[in-house]
Amino acid sequence: MPSNPVAPPSAAIAWRQTPPGQYVLAWEQERLDAALADVFGFNALQLGMPEQDFLRANRIALRQTIAQPTDAPTDVRPDLLAEFSRLPIASQSIDLLLLPHVLEFHPQPHQILREAERILRPEGRLFILGFNPLSLWGLTRSLPGRTRGQPGNGQQYLSVLRLRDWLKLLDFEVDRGAFGVYVPPCKSEQWLRRWHFMELAGDRWWGFAGSVYMLRAIKRVAGMHLILPAWDTGKKLAAKALTPVTHRTHKENNKENQYGG
Repeated sequence: MPSNPVAPPSAAIAWRQTPPGQYVLAWEQERLDAALADVFGFNALQLGMPEQDFLRANRIALRQTIAQPTDAPTDVRPDLLAEFSRLPIASQSIDLLLLPHVLEFHPQPHQILREAERILRPEGRLFILGFNPLSLWGLTRSLPGRTRGQPGNGQQYLSVLRLRDWLKLLDFEVDRGAFGVYVPPCKSEQWLRRWHFMELAGDRWWGFAGSVYMLRAIKRVAGMHLILPAWDTGKKLAAKALTPVTHRTHKENNKENQYGG
């Protein structure tokens, strides 16, 4: 039995179809479209939410989605069904890994991050989407009977500071993040539009208090050296190879002049 109860997958899927759920997905898709456009490699992987193509803007040829067998069925079938804490993926084979609200809905978030570290290549990119407990939505959900406009009431919200600590222990470097969705947790689309002006104000004045965050981390490997392409080093290597010959010839000429050779 998990120590922290989480919302059932069907409840999370149903919430994503509501106006606040669509509002959150729109912000997340926009940020990911911009962030993933310049991430390259051979293999990209998304865990969960197969009905949402978060990887659509990425240009990696092989982009796949994995869902858990316990997830409720959707109209879009994933490429593979597997338990996130035991992924059937070869070690160091993934260049880009996306976790959209996976950690907060799973009883073993630490194990999922360990799997992420295992399957990512050195310098591989990890993107995490989550709900911010230090936000208007996070504070509201702690009040009795005030979970409206949010995806259930059983999930665990993970702060960015906690995630940074967990990722640091796994030799990840967090190099980019973004907060958004500063509107109150309203149920209706009409009220979400009325409060939309808070997005610009929140991003400017209290950026850390966005209800949703996107975090990017890079897998670092100690002692690894990048090998530059030949077209960047060819001229330098050729010049370096000629330097000792020129230097030696100059010294020999000095000796000949010194000893009258």
